[in-house]
Amino acid sequence: MAKRKLPDRPPNGIGAGQRPRLVPRALNVQGSLATLTKPFKVPYKVDKRRNEQDVGGGGGRSLRRRSQTVSYAGLDVATEVEMEGPDGLPPISSVVRKDALSSRRLAEDPVRLSQIESVLKRSFTVPIRGYIQRHSLPLTLGTKKKIALEPRPLHDPTDEFAIVLYDPSVDGDMVIQDTNDVPLQEVSQNTQAEQGAEHKKGLHPRFLSNGLKNKSLKELLGEDDDLGTKAKKFPNIPVVIDPKLAKILRPHQVEGVRFLYRCVTGLVMKDFLDKQTVENGSNSAAEVNEELVINRGAYGCIMADEMGLGKTLQCIALMWTLLRQGPQGKRLIDKCIIVCPSSLVNNWANELVKWLGPNTLSPLAIDGKKTNSVSESVRSWAQAQGRNIVKPVLIISYETLRRNVEALRNTKVGLMLADEGHRLKNADSLTFTSLDSIDCPRRVILSGTPIQNDLSEYFALLNFSNPGLLGTRSDFRKNYENPILLSRDADATDDQIKKGEEQLQKLSYVVSKFIIRRTNDILSKYLPCKYEHVIFVNLRPFQRELYEKLVKSREITKMVKGNNTGSQPLKAIGLLKKLCNHPDLLDFNEDLENFNDLQIPDDYEIPSKVNTRKAVQTKFSGKFAILERFLATIKSQSDDKIVLISNYTQTLDLIERLCRYKHYASLRLDGTMTINKRQKLVDRFNDPEGQEFIFLLSSKAGGCGINLIGANRLILMDPDWNPAADQQALARVWRDGQKKDCFIYRFISTGTIEEKIYQRQSMKMSLSSCVVDAKEDVERLFSTDNLRMLFKFNGETICETHETYHCKRCDSKSGKQKIKSPAMLYGDATTWNHLNHDALQKTNDHLLRNEFNSPDISYVFQYISH
Repeated sequence: MAKRKLPDRPPNGIGAGQRPRLVPRALNVQGSLATLTKPFKVPYKVDKRRNEQDVGGGGGRSLRRRSQTVSYAGLDVATEVEMEGPDGLPPISSVVRKDALSSRRLAEDPVRLSQIESVLKRSFTVPIRGYIQRHSLPLTLGTKKKIALEPRPLHDPTDEFAIVLYDPSVDGDMVIQDTNDVPLQEVSQNTQAEQGAEHKKGLHPRFLSNGLKNKSLKELLGEDDDLGTKAKKFPNIPVVIDPKLAKILRPHQVEGVRFLYRCVTGLVMKDFLDKQTVENGSNSAAEVNEELVINRGAYGCIMADEMGLGKTLQCIALMWTLLRQGPQGKRLIDKCIIVCPSSLVNNWANELVKWLGPNTLSPLAIDGKKTNSVSESVRSWAQAQGRNIVKPVLIISYETLRRNVEALRNTKVGLMLADEGHRLKNADSLTFTSLDSIDCPRRVILSGTPIQNDLSEYFALLNFSNPGLLGTRSDFRKNYENPILLSRDADATDDQIKKGEEQLQKLSYVVSKFIIRRTNDILSKYLPCKYEHVIFVNLRPFQRELYEKLVKSREITKMVKGNNTGSQPLKAIGLLKKLCNHPDLLDFNEDLENFNDLQIPDDYEIPSKVNTRKAVQTKFSGKFAILERFLATIKSQSDDKIVLISNYTQTLDLIERLCRYKHYASLRLDGTMTINKRQKLVDRFNDPEGQEFIFLLSSKAGGCGINLIGANRLILMDPDWNPAADQQALARVWRDGQKKDCFIYRFISTGTIEEKIYQRQSMKMSLSSCVVDAKEDVERLFSTDNLRMLFKFNGETICETHETYHCKRCDSKSGKQKIKSPAMLYGDATTWNHLNHDALQKTNDHLLRNEFNSPDISYVFQYISH
């Protein structure tokens, strides 16, 4: 048996140096027995004032006195009443108190009752001799004065990695306008008016006879008056981005968040007006200041970064900062509305969780599933105030907000983020008027393509974010739009060009203060290389015959000659665009004249609703022949995924049939899919373990904002009149999170209406780069008169667009490029690589190298990011 180890030091209560004794103490048996045999006694305090007679003699248990019933009878007869004791005990004498309203006292003093009534009815007066009451609502005495603590920064601005958005020592004072506050100027005017009225009445002199100030009750109690309270403010403190976001943001995103914060807090407008004050004088600046402040122009801006630069993350950082902190310590806003396309509602909710963490900020994401619950949710969100605001962020689609805008009429919203804000390009639309009716001074528009068709749409966006900045619509058209468009025409005179450039500089100077624009070139530091190709595809013989027949039809001939009576140009344009994709998209009986005179190939089956074949006749369409070879090569030689985008669901139907016939696993997203299933479909395709390598996407339903980084190849089957729609569709792949080199292809049918559409896009992109990107070296390529040749088919060219460039780097006959471009500018195809058919075998893309063996591709424009 092991020896028991003794403790090395004595326990408490034992002298130092003595060893503890482990012998048990002796048991006191007699003392324990006496304690256990002692009779039980109720543990209560004995009232020593009681008489020994009440106890019944001895030290026994005392009896509890029975509670007496109080009776007010006979109070005016005697002052002492003897009551019988309980259970035969001696009687107990009780002294009755004389009440103030007892009948005995009233009998002795009959006037007492009237005196008491007069005292109770008398109003309260301050017990100070000569005191004059000045206030109708006296303060409650004895309440604790509220202590105003000096604000402190929420995050340490001196930290090594801190990103400071606002530094009072550098940026100066920030004017924080609260809608509940009355301006100090009005308060001072009202105070002077009240003092003048009181002085006329002669009620209260401002100074006493000894020259001292006649203090009010608030001043005597140590309170400040309302004017002093509002005028007394603590110095502003720095505003710092949350560290968990600061470590994520890239340098260009930090710059964007700073720009957004300075715009929505009025610092940019303050600097702009101060500069105008110095340049133009105080009078003109005061006029501009008054106009802009009245129209809330100090709070809005446009985030016009190109797709893929992280506009969502930058706006989340701005919103989180405004909801959490401000220059005076308290938050600047209570509520925020995020308006976006319906397919992006759940994506925004996921982005909030992704960047801020779970359970950090709970948004109210409304996807419009149930009409009753949606309206009730919006109404309850709008009515919540103060601490009742549980979900400060409302994420809602444009359509749902337009239907429920009445519920938001009387609520104050601190910040509005309009994602894909180019939907607000029409100032007369219901969407624009609905959003403009919401009481929200801080409005941020997110759009990678602010100019889509003309400058009037650009003005609508600016007027939504900064009302009154550029005047009315007619003023803008007269001063800016007309001179700039005239100067951009190829037939413009020198005076028109000079005047247009002057107005363009003025417009750019004002607009550049409230719009931030960065191109995709920044992404080259963080993302893999991007190869973008504009592929000009030859029509197949049967396609060409049908196209020439449509162009020479009676209806189109009348339109070309200028006789538009009874004609339908949009229908004719739609037929030609469909034919460029595939002849199967036409209805031969209705769309073609003299259908029986056509020389239809023997192996071509005319599509009908009764006999639907499984296979797609790809050999009768140049685009589908190339697509079939692309998909077969991707399936057999690589693990790449591809996105196929079209403006027509009929084209997607044909591609889907082709995928089913070839047993290719594919997914499809178009307008028929519900909003709830869209995000799940995107997540399924982006999964690296997924079997589907083809994603069919309608540009009208899901071309904006969806991240399809699971694929690294993309084909745009047909162009759109609006260049912004194509740019949005092309940016689905090359985004944050992409790990592979990206290859993007745009199919354009050579010599057809699609080339005219692409040329029109180039003209609009040139206008956008002049106003938004501030590029001055964009060449004037197309005249407006040339666009009248829309329905002319050029069957002898390899690329009509390249011929209009008058490219000096290429051979005029063969189109072969002799000199490489010194710098490629995205959006300006004149600076791209120009590849004829022979140059395809030297490209670094194995899909295009294989096309050298087929005659379908006539010419290619190639852009390489870095």
